Amino acid sequence: MSKVHTGSCRCGLISAEMRTEPFLRSYCHCRDCRKQTGAPLMAFIAWRETEIAWFGTPKTFRSGGVERSFCEHCGSQIGYRDDLLPGDLYFALGFMDEPERYPPTLHAFEKRRLPFVHLDDGLPRLDGFSVERQPEQRN
Repeated sequence: MSKVHTGSCRCGLISAEMRTEPFLRSYCHCRDCRKQTGAPLMAFIAWRETEIAWFGTPKTFRSGGVERSFCEHCGSQIGYRDDLLPGDLYFALGFMDEPERYPPTLHAFEKRRLPFVHLDDGLPRLDGFSVERQPEQRN
């Protein structure tokens, strides 16, 4: 039996459960992630949408080919879907009930890392996306 993975917003109105292992755990240093989180970087964890059981319905906001989800009651960030990566959902690591179980395994957009952020973790550092998109598609 797989381990159960759970996440919830701050107030508990929205939660999710997954019974498969995530396919990606990453830091991202891109400007979009900084703007979305209000933090110098984002950490996220990803599952296929078909592997997620939802309890409650997140509110969403769509812009630039990305749909971001949040709790309408407490405002907690939940995650995002990217039109260029159909069928995948990227949860903000803070949404997970036990975020310590999911240490990131790489850094995306390393060249955009803010100069005062120092993480000497020995993880691979990519210049671009952590999940490949076609070269002519958006950055």
